[in-house]
Amino acid sequence: MKTSNSLIAVIALGTIGLASGQTLINGAGATFPAPIYTKWFSEYKKLHKDAQFNYQPLGSGAGIKQITEGTVDFGASDYTLSDMQIMEFKDKQKTDILHFPTVAGAVVPIYNLAGITTPLNFTGPVLADIFMGKITKWNDPAIMKINAGVKLPGTDIVVVHRGDNSGTTYCFTDYLSKVSPEWKTKVGTGGSVSWPVGLGGKGSDGVAGQVKQTANSIGYVELTFAEQNKIEFGSVQNAAGKFLQASLEGITEAAAGVAKTMPDDFRVSIVNSPGAKTYPISTFTWLLVPADIKDPAKKAAITGFLNWMLADGQTMTSALTYASLPKEVVAKEKKALAKIK
Repeated sequence: MKTSNSLIAVIALGTIGLASGQTLINGAGATFPAPIYTKWFSEYKKLHKDAQFNYQPLGSGAGIKQITEGTVDFGASDYTLSDMQIMEFKDKQKTDILHFPTVAGAVVPIYNLAGITTPLNFTGPVLADIFMGKITKWNDPAIMKINAGVKLPGTDIVVVHRGDNSGTTYCFTDYLSKVSPEWKTKVGTGGSVSWPVGLGGKGSDGVAGQVKQTANSIGYVELTFAEQNKIEFGSVQNAAGKFLQASLEGITEAAAGVAKTMPDDFRVSIVNSPGAKTYPISTFTWLLVPADIKDPAKKAAITGFLNWMLADGQTMTSALTYASLPKEVVAKEKKALAKIK
């Protein structure tokens, strides 16, 4: 009887949590943009008290699954849906799924090495060999060669990767596939791959926490998570041969490279884009929204938020180390909003 009463109490609290007249919008997906989404939903709520956005950062794979199953009002992903996934959505929901880029960000290699005070350099092939288990010591000649003057320990490298289906993983493995033929053949690109070595962490927070707590480890997270957790992250060699740490400038350069040629469905990769100032492991992140939203209040809240995000929201990105959308992409998205019926 106690359990039943407790359950009733929980349900009651859940129903009174939403004020009368408010519209609840549920979303789930990528952890990569979670810091900026948290900020945006909070700021939007101040202006529109009738709209309550509830976002669960469960990973891109979970976001795609939940929007396809119709259990959330929008999904969020750091990689675009494949043609097959779009067909699956149409079959289940009887409408199209729309991609709306929100910001661009970067994935960085993070590490925990005592006594190393300058950012380490990494090439794509070196990162691929580390995450394939071919390079196992920090003082391997391949790492030493691109880090002249740095006294690296002879300790074993502890690899940490995402254990869930993740857009951050998709971006990272997409990069490795483009710079390492062996990685492309043996592991490939995906939100979830068969990792040759390493420990799995759930979400970007899980990977960041695991690396922070594990000596001699290496992992990968979105730039904001590295900065928020005060974890060292390395410089990565770009397509022009320059070693660059992730920065707003480098992410913006990657996004700008496709701004004028962005396809109408916004499905594009900016990984390993050309340019001397471009950071190579950069990506857009997308909100996934059904083209047909049957509830008029939810449609008004979602389209209202998207319009605000493309205007005022873009002014808030740099504080959290995301790059705002190029103006050409913003203009194109505003036109695409008309597709929501």
